[in-house]
Amino acid sequence: MRSLTHGAGRRGRALGVTAGGALVASLALAATPAPAALAADPAAGPGAAAAAQPTLESRSTEIITVDGLQFRDLDRSGDLTPYEDWRLTADERASDLVARLDLDQRAGLLMHASLTGRGTYDRAAFDPLLRDRHISTYISRLSIGAGALAEQHNQLQEAAEAEPFGIPLKISTDPRNGFSVTEGQTVSNADFTPFPDAIGMGAVGDPAATLAMGEIIGDEYRAVGITEALSPQADLSTEPRWTRQNGTFGSVGETVKDHVGAYVEGLQGGTDGITDEGVATVVKHWVGYGAQVDGYDSHYYYGRYAAFPGGDFAEHVVPYEGAFDVDAAGIMPTYSILKDLEVVPGQGPIEQVGAGHNEFLLQDLLRGTYGFDGVVTSDWGIANDCPQACLDNRPPASFVGPWGAGMPWGVEGLSLPARYASAINAGVDIIGGSDKPQYIVEAVQTGLLSDERVSEAAQRVLSQKFQLGLFEDPYVDPAAADEIVGSAASRAVALDDQARSLTLLSNDVVPATGAAALPLGDAEGTVAPGTTVYLSGVSAEAATAAGLTPVATPEEADVAIVRLTDPRGGDDLTDLDFTGTEADFQALQAAHAAGALTIAVPQLSRPLVLGNVVESSDAVLGAYGVSDEALLAVVTGAAEPEGRLPFELPSSMAEVDAQLPDVPNDTATPLFAYGFGLSYGDAGEEPAPGPGEPGTPGTPGGPGTPAPSPSPAPGTGTTVPVPDAQLTDAARGSVSVPATAQRGQRITVDLGAAGAGREVAVWLHSEPVVLARATASVDGSVQVTIPAGTTLGTHRVVVQAADGSLYGWDDLRVVSGATAADGTPLAFTGSDALPGIVGGALLVLLGLALVVIRRRRAAGGAS
Repeated sequence: MRSLTHGAGRRGRALGVTAGGALVASLALAATPAPAALAADPAAGPGAAAAAQPTLESRSTEIITVDGLQFRDLDRSGDLTPYEDWRLTADERASDLVARLDLDQRAGLLMHASLTGRGTYDRAAFDPLLRDRHISTYISRLSIGAGALAEQHNQLQEAAEAEPFGIPLKISTDPRNGFSVTEGQTVSNADFTPFPDAIGMGAVGDPAATLAMGEIIGDEYRAVGITEALSPQADLSTEPRWTRQNGTFGSVGETVKDHVGAYVEGLQGGTDGITDEGVATVVKHWVGYGAQVDGYDSHYYYGRYAAFPGGDFAEHVVPYEGAFDVDAAGIMPTYSILKDLEVVPGQGPIEQVGAGHNEFLLQDLLRGTYGFDGVVTSDWGIANDCPQACLDNRPPASFVGPWGAGMPWGVEGLSLPARYASAINAGVDIIGGSDKPQYIVEAVQTGLLSDERVSEAAQRVLSQKFQLGLFEDPYVDPAAADEIVGSAASRAVALDDQARSLTLLSNDVVPATGAAALPLGDAEGTVAPGTTVYLSGVSAEAATAAGLTPVATPEEADVAIVRLTDPRGGDDLTDLDFTGTEADFQALQAAHAAGALTIAVPQLSRPLVLGNVVESSDAVLGAYGVSDEALLAVVTGAAEPEGRLPFELPSSMAEVDAQLPDVPNDTATPLFAYGFGLSYGDAGEEPAPGPGEPGTPGTPGGPGTPAPSPSPAPGTGTTVPVPDAQLTDAARGSVSVPATAQRGQRITVDLGAAGAGREVAVWLHSEPVVLARATASVDGSVQVTIPAGTTLGTHRVVVQAADGSLYGWDDLRVVSGATAADGTPLAFTGSDALPGIVGGALLVLLGLALVVIRRRRAAGGAS
């Protein structure tokens, strides 16, 4: 039985013993030499199994001793079968086991079915899937206490152990550590530690924080017996109306890439793939899901297309490189058809089928170009039927209807066996949301699918179960799960991330006091006694705990705090603006009209249009999933907002309609630029050019404004950068920056140890634009974001001291997202069109190097 020593996390995980009559081998972990025939080949590399005795647990099978070592006799043969031998590599064990299975059993391994039930799992539904259909991979959406969930999973694993070959279950989950709960996409957090939604971690802008979050989530999943995460989303937030942006880390490929890699590393337990103490990740949705036409949802037929009119498909691939860098276990293709996307000139558009049926995207690009060797798990229902009622269905109706859930986009006309064959032939290894292995069997028997391809997919699925250590011990300790999941230490980390993610968008000076609206209290968060507050969407208990006095009406209140939800307006429920009919917006207007100091807290699950929100409030704090406790800590001043917008906020729906779905942050005059965010002390500032195009943001509710003059350095009247003549090598000082950075990338400006606590201004000298006016951290560093409109080429990053004098400077080359064959960035100093041209050329060369396989489709050659 697995249990965690929580204080040490997974890196200090202790595999312990269990009571209750189970057969447990809790053995010393001293290395024991393997017999010569089974010794690990020194040339086999890191995948070769070590000869250290693992802890074993069995509930019904015997534990046998061979050569002084112990093994689980899962096939009940009485001797050691190769797949039971933990000294062999995962691939060797999987190969041996696959060879012992018949077609029905191997077909069952290619199913990813659903566990059903409320409060407990429905065993009447589960048992036949395990016993008769040989299915051993399942998604859990059960939201109950951690200990109870762990016990439920132990019971299912016990049933699996009793089956022939004793193949353990891999249990997966959609994200369950956030605040958003959406059917078929996320699960209520219950006991699990609540972090900001992924888009909030993008606002925090700290991949180290994302790594720490991933480690906590991985520990919590493994503690309850979940060994696969159907996350993270590596999609880009480029179409403002799209409804799944809260699951992404933002809009710029290179920035999102770092968070994706950190998340995968945190859950899997390292940078070299799955560990036996980690959780397999399934990175989704390969590729381009964020470029949905008009923001429509491709769970529905009407939303089946993503499009790339801006020619920015390559940008959408970049985040996945972060997953490949740390050997992510799995990939999930998007439902979407990439409308008329042409990658190889002269060959026409890629096949117009959903990515789960697209051989070019899965075999040529994913496995060929990027060398991905893990498991491809399809999204749910890609081989199911979608009858006419399904084709006509639109939100707000659920995509699940009497027909079930069917998203077979592009292959609707194929038979069920042909659809299953289409997906597996294209490169899918396991069909998400399916419990019908008979269609795999029928596809093989009728020649639509080869037996060899079924075995190849089955081996990949099994190999990961061996890597996860499930064949040695699939059981967990419910008491440890109660201790680990949602622990005080984990919640403290998450609470800090919630507070850090909050993005201060406006903070007006209050005429009566001459001070900024926020924070309400002093540096410790203490507010004036008797401060009354009107609340909308915030609990009175949390406000009282923060030292405020809740009242029933805004007329009685000194302060009003109003949360705003996504308005989801318009006929298609994709509009981003508040029309004045929304109850929460009306509460905001009423509070402001009553004279209360009004704080708006819009939920930025999508990039909302906030012009009238800014007008109807004294301060605006953008949120991405935040508890009342964390929100009030920032409002009172006990914590500070650190968030920077992970996407720009548009100024109108007209500009949203005019932007391109595949291009990040491209509205004409955004109200708030990508990367914008105020700090306490920036009182009264209007939206100003940050990492967006200089000079494009508009004033709240008004037209675009011309580019402002460069802001002064802190504490001075300086309005121009340091003269060029002063920027000599002798004047560089201790300032250092990375050699290269991309537009929109967040970088560290290191001032040296002497810079700790100094108030400085950081300039991009040649534009010129102020990147930050800040107090350096205790390590002497300042975080800045390179503006999205920065000219490509060499720049000087100049740091001014508070008195306007030169502190130091360093060179920075701003590069495009394109890379050379050796992975180094390509920089351009000429036209901004060049990055797209060269990037396109690289794709052309890549495409010409690929063999684009045009496969014959079943059912009369349909394509």
